[in-house]
Amino acid sequence: MPRAFITGITGQDGYHLAEFLHGKGYDVYGMVKGQNNPRATKLQEELPFLELVPGDLADLPSLVAALQLAQPDEVYNLGAISFVALSFSQAELTANITGLGVLRMLEAIRMVGGTQDNPIRFYQASSSEMFGKVRQTPQTELTPFHPRSPYGCAKVFGHDIVVNYRESYGLHASSGILFNHEGPRRGIEFVTRKVTNAAARIKLGLQHELVMGTLDAKRDWGYAGDYVKGMWMMLQQDEPDDYVLATGETHSVEELVQLSFASVGIDDWQRYVRQDPKFYRPAEVDLLIGDASKATEKLGWKPEVDFPTLIDMMVQNDLEIEAAKAP
Repeated sequence: MPRAFITGITGQDGYHLAEFLHGKGYDVYGMVKGQNNPRATKLQEELPFLELVPGDLADLPSLVAALQLAQPDEVYNLGAISFVALSFSQAELTANITGLGVLRMLEAIRMVGGTQDNPIRFYQASSSEMFGKVRQTPQTELTPFHPRSPYGCAKVFGHDIVVNYRESYGLHASSGILFNHEGPRRGIEFVTRKVTNAAARIKLGLQHELVMGTLDAKRDWGYAGDYVKGMWMMLQQDEPDDYVLATGETHSVEELVQLSFASVGIDDWQRYVRQDPKFYRPAEVDLLIGDASKATEKLGWKPEVDFPTLIDMMVQNDLEIEAAKAP
């Protein structure tokens, strides 16, 4: 059975990818930081097939030890300080984990290596936030980067060091430049889940308003379950490369709010929404929309879940969760 090793296993993408790879017949190993991690305990209850391995993207020896234990055929580096707003207040930590963590993992792979006939293949989770203040629309693999947050800057370093190690050492290392991808397992701190959860709570009478930053920003939003399939497809290619994964559609935060409230039968959403400047970013990314033509042509990948279906899926999940918690 092939073996896969996933960092960021306790996040949304880690969960989806672990499920997907298990369905493909993989032995799946997930890296967790710290002892008695409550999220890891819950994850193992939900995914009993998962083998958890200790490790830390800030510590190279722990990564070497983790790879020696798991002996993977494929490594998926999804671990990062991934909340963009937080990266402004914890810029150094973001650079260390989201940026230098990629370098450490690549070094660990070089040191452990796998076998000569079956070298370890590496996937890096790059991000559309690298494009930032976009220079062309839609964005492709060749669009220049202009990140607008410490998170975006760290992701650019991670992306570029993958290219460097691929060219310098011949590693089978690929990066997926993934545009926003969401789902019911998205953390509550992210804007999509914040909105869908608020709509559910307001419908149930558990919350009275939703406080937002800008409603004008536009994103290319897809379903996380579709995107992890693309990650796996990249590592099945004979030659490593970089690919944009995106829907090719853009939607505003205001559309996200409108659809979320409509999903619970509330049409006059404006009466429940208040904007507060404290939620504005120091430098905002106004518009992101990706061109996934290369992934469609070379990998056969395309998104299957559309935006309204995605938002309704998330809202209905939040309704169920919040109703179960209500007295």
